[in-house]
Amino acid sequence: MPDNPITRRWIAGLITAVIAAVLTTLGIYGFAQYGVALFFIIPFLMGMASAIIYGIGTEITWRDAWITGFISLGIYAIVLIAFAIEGIICIIMASPIALVIALLGSSIGYQIVKKKPGSGPMAIILVILSFPATSFVEKNIGPSLSEVTTSIEINASPEAIWKNVIAFPKLEEPTDFIFQTGIAYPTDATIEGSGVGAVRHCNFSTGSFVEPITVWDELKLLKFDVEQQPAPMKELSFWNIDAPHLHDFFVSQQGQFKLTALPNGHTLLEGTTWYRHDIRPEFYWKIWSDMIVHKIHERVLQHIKKNSEQ
Repeated sequence: MPDNPITRRWIAGLITAVIAAVLTTLGIYGFAQYGVALFFIIPFLMGMASAIIYGIGTEITWRDAWITGFISLGIYAIVLIAFAIEGIICIIMASPIALVIALLGSSIGYQIVKKKPGSGPMAIILVILSFPATSFVEKNIGPSLSEVTTSIEINASPEAIWKNVIAFPKLEEPTDFIFQTGIAYPTDATIEGSGVGAVRHCNFSTGSFVEPITVWDELKLLKFDVEQQPAPMKELSFWNIDAPHLHDFFVSQQGQFKLTALPNGHTLLEGTTWYRHDIRPEFYWKIWSDMIVHKIHERVLQHIKKNSEQ
């Protein structure tokens, strides 16, 4: 390792980022997992290993360890984008948790170099080996069911609203920033038949949701299963990316529209989606997915409100 601290940081960051990119490819395409192994172990490894490699044969400070860890993360993100492994938006969404875990890894790497420098290589090997072990365990843990409900008050009767619930004309192009990033958004809805057994098609920017009707309580409740769904987003990238998480990792299972007549002559319209996503840690990714589902609901409900009130 060179004596120049800047060169040393970049070399340590590059070595660690390459190791992390190889493990990431193995986890995504080999184990088909987006979980703790990917979002915890990988950034922890980059923080810890880069600090240990930097500290070979030289003094290291907290600042050196943290900067080297962040350099490693930056190179890693560039590698993922350059080799079409992930898109820009997914990397941005993962960055808050990755930065925190990398900082923890850098701190532990610093402590290892200062107190037991000889144990550094073994520590790196153990963390690397924990990646496939954790992926194997996670493979047997099924995703839980989440529920998101969004409501709106409409100055119209249930009769006026119902026809706009079962099917609605084309929406205007979205202005919300989140839909400019590649996240799929609804464009219109059609229906074949009426009553239980009818099939509703809710069309999105990436394709169509096929929704067989399971409850048709006219003017009160429309409930449906999701038989088929498109990709949840189009990756923002320089390349055409078809990452595994775009298929069967975010699965919408059921949905419904509930209408409640209010004393003031208005109607409360509630839209609910039940979904599963097989991406962990669940508590973190649920923040993103709930927010996106709410935004999709709001787009549809505002459109129904506009058409019904007219």
